[in-house]
Amino acid sequence: MRAAAGDGEQDDTQHHRAAAHRTGQGHLKKGLSLASRRVIPRSIANPPPRLATAEPSGEFRTRTHALALPADLAGLRLDQALARTLPQYSRARLQSWIQAGAVQVDGRRLRAKDKVLGGEQVRINKPPGLVVHPGAGNARHTLQNALLALDPKLAVVPRAGLVHRLDKDTSGLLVVARTPEVHATLVAALAAREIGRQYLAVCTGVMTGGGTVDEPIGRHRSQRTRMAVRSDGRPAITHYRVVRRFRAHTLVRAELETGRTHQIRVHLAYIGYPLVGDPVYGGRRRIPAGCSAELTAELGSFKRQALHAARLQLAHPITGHNVEWEAPLPADMQRLVAVLEADQRRE
Repeated sequence: MRAAAGDGEQDDTQHHRAAAHRTGQGHLKKGLSLASRRVIPRSIANPPPRLATAEPSGEFRTRTHALALPADLAGLRLDQALARTLPQYSRARLQSWIQAGAVQVDGRRLRAKDKVLGGEQVRINKPPGLVVHPGAGNARHTLQNALLALDPKLAVVPRAGLVHRLDKDTSGLLVVARTPEVHATLVAALAAREIGRQYLAVCTGVMTGGGTVDEPIGRHRSQRTRMAVRSDGRPAITHYRVVRRFRAHTLVRAELETGRTHQIRVHLAYIGYPLVGDPVYGGRRRIPAGCSAELTAELGSFKRQALHAARLQLAHPITGHNVEWEAPLPADMQRLVAVLEADQRRE
């Protein structure tokens, strides 16, 4: 089974964005951790059932960045402990995440001023907007930089352990390997389509049902930063199904059989259902006739593609056990869905 690599999230042999999910003891030390752009990390020890729902509701679960607080931080406030553990983030930013409920300590929400004991497992649900790895114009403040700051030993692992990647403005789950051996195993599993990745997306237009888009994707002929359906492109297959319909939009779950750059975004736009907010493939912003003022404002202010890597499944490279995580929708997509639902009830 295989799922989306992102909204085209770079080819399967590469990787994507968000908060880092370092798993707790146990299997974590054996080489696997999870990263997410909008995730609350969680331990892989003893094949975990699923990530707990943090902020989202319904079927939307959270994505993770997990770490264990060192024992020598006992007695510090939570925000102080996190500031020492994650120096790449300002204390003010960490406090805002805590206040928003995006930080869990041993499965519970705490206040910034609450004291820690040391040894707790912390999960952070990171919002979109984080670049996965350094590149032109993004030499610092990337997920890869954060991973290396969190665990310098990842310097010996290719790409600091990142197995795949997500576009900067796509939220969701990522896998990070903690040893070169596990990294090689997971990259091979990804290439063999043995890692399942599913995405939630909000599209413009009302779909009548699910389906499959089987169209090759390659670089746009004249705009080299874009991808496009091309007869001479690389094979690309996206499966999708309807989760919920609104008056003029659809919430869909997409699963990638392949993982071409921008695949979900390109394929859904190709069949006439571009993602809400997509600055590259979304076309002119469409406001439904007769919609509420609240929806008009929400659609006008949604500035990223409404795409979230919601579910990840794989065979643990050490134990062979099947493990999976679910990441709740980030706050902006939750709000978008809520406003779409409210607008639909007006009819």
